[in-house]
Amino acid sequence: MQRPSSTHDSITRRGFIGGATALAAGLALPRLAAAADAPKPNSDFGGVRIGTITYSYRGFANTADETLKALVAGGLSECELMGGPIQGFAGITGGKPTDAQREERLAKCRELRKIFNDAGVNIHLHKMGVGGSDEEIDFSFLVAKALGAVGLTTERDENLAKRVGPFADKHKIWLAFHNHTANYPVMDKPDPILECGEYVGFNFDVGHYVAGTKGKSPIPVIEKYHDRIVSLHLKDRNGDGGNLPWGQGTTPIKEILQLIRKEKWTFPSDVELEYSVPKDSDPVKEVAKCVQFCKEALA
Repeated sequence: MQRPSSTHDSITRRGFIGGATALAAGLALPRLAAAADAPKPNSDFGGVRIGTITYSYRGFANTADETLKALVAGGLSECELMGGPIQGFAGITGGKPTDAQREERLAKCRELRKIFNDAGVNIHLHKMGVGGSDEEIDFSFLVAKALGAVGLTTERDENLAKRVGPFADKHKIWLAFHNHTANYPVMDKPDPILECGEYVGFNFDVGHYVAGTKGKSPIPVIEKYHDRIVSLHLKDRNGDGGNLPWGQGTTPIKEILQLIRKEKWTFPSDVELEYSVPKDSDPVKEVAKCVQFCKEALA
């Protein structure tokens, strides 16, 4: 997936239009408050918490309204929430906010948390970006607290870890680094990025690991670093790099989920939809298929 926007980026007009297109295409979305009246989703299967990173709905569900509806429709009670819905709902825009504006925005984040929680959805992480200044970095962690999240995620960067790790420790909120195909956790020695703070950990992408290592199993990584894994990203890839519908690749998703259940690890495992959506389907339906895959793997 692409890097997130910075903390104070606003939702783009293109994103708004994308959401409107989704509405026109038939995704009937109620107002946020109405979602509390819908049946509560439950994607905890045998103690294994299945969620999704809301990047999976890109171009289809962009606002907080749309995103919550997509999650509930897919039966998901967990999510890693992208920055766009947060920024749009809380009015987080560019420029340096006043203290009053910061407090107002954090209050809106707490409101967003309540709306999601009332609908049965837990925001366990956010991916809104970290920011550049000390004030922006601090605010990113305050947003995580306001949302009820245990951490925030960003792309792996050792210099960033050194700079931001102390903020994570101060707030006792995780800074979870996401790997791509060339920057996955170190296996032949302790990963140096973890030395940057007690609350520095991994948002470990198992599919990217398979593709980046030409087919190695990610299970030894999970076993080695399970106490510093904040969440997993689940996708099915081959050693040749392809993103495939689940069950067609070589990523051992079923075995990973069964290991989590066996060991009683509590970090969430999030679907990240990256294979091509069929023309007769949409991201909500495809994420739901992945969730069903997880449910059957844990039956």
